[in-house]
Amino acid sequence: MSTHTQHTDIKRTGWVARLPPTVQAYALLARLDRPIGTWLLWLPGVWGILLPQGVPALERFRLIVLFLIGSIIMRSAGCVVNDMWDRDIDRQVARTANRPLASGALRMRQAAFFLMVLLFAGLIVLIQLNPLSWVLGVSSLFLVAFYPLAKRFTWWPQLVMGFTFGFGAPLGYAAAAGHLAWAQAALYGATIVWQLGFDTIYGFQDMEDDARIGVKSTSRLMRGHARLFIGCCYGIMLVLLGISALLSKTSCLFWLVLLWPTFLLTRQVFHINPHSPILCLQQFQANREIGLTVALAFLAGLVAL
Repeated sequence: MSTHTQHTDIKRTGWVARLPPTVQAYALLARLDRPIGTWLLWLPGVWGILLPQGVPALERFRLIVLFLIGSIIMRSAGCVVNDMWDRDIDRQVARTANRPLASGALRMRQAAFFLMVLLFAGLIVLIQLNPLSWVLGVSSLFLVAFYPLAKRFTWWPQLVMGFTFGFGAPLGYAAAAGHLAWAQAALYGATIVWQLGFDTIYGFQDMEDDARIGVKSTSRLMRGHARLFIGCCYGIMLVLLGISALLSKTSCLFWLVLLWPTFLLTRQVFHINPHSPILCLQQFQANREIGLTVALAFLAGLVAL
């Protein structure tokens, strides 16, 4: 394995370390040791819930809590699907070789049963939403199933990831507003390019191993133009966020608070280094704070002046 990727982002410390070995394997399969993925799945849903005007505050709060629970469940389910497809590839990449299915800590039938339990739990959450959300929620499962295959057929798996992880934006809007609109479409677009950008940064960690085993990625494709490419993704994201705010008639406080994530995104672009796996992981994780500041901007936009 390449020295470039002699690291792992699996964490066997803290509360995970105190779990029995079998339970710990399921927790690691669901990536419960690394909640960053749940944050990045949940936050677009929060944006969507906060975007439409005229929704009662208590209903927004209820939806945000439901989406948090659903994000934990569905992110876990997505990780199980991903590892079931990728177990042979994961064995050949330093960062992923110790994942439960790749290492043999869990068998495929155990993962399949766990996946069924998670999907049933996700269904329980989904039926708490309106009928339009049911349709959108079920349709998102096709993206969840297809995403792990994307790296085998296209150089743009990170774009597919954006469509998948960003689906919370239209789902959140539909749950809050009861309909879809152009503002929601602009928000979904912003979410897609944001996730394309930060997942490309994440993928820089595995470039040498991916090249060795023939896995395609946007990270490999754009490694020579990393700063320009990520900068374009984040720039388009900000433009689309602005369009969604204009279409939703948010207050001018949105624009004031949006300066904060704009600064954070700009700083990240200027510090990109595809050859530093540790920095790439840190920058990927920093998008939690970026997503929270965007949510704060939409929240501020609800305040009438």
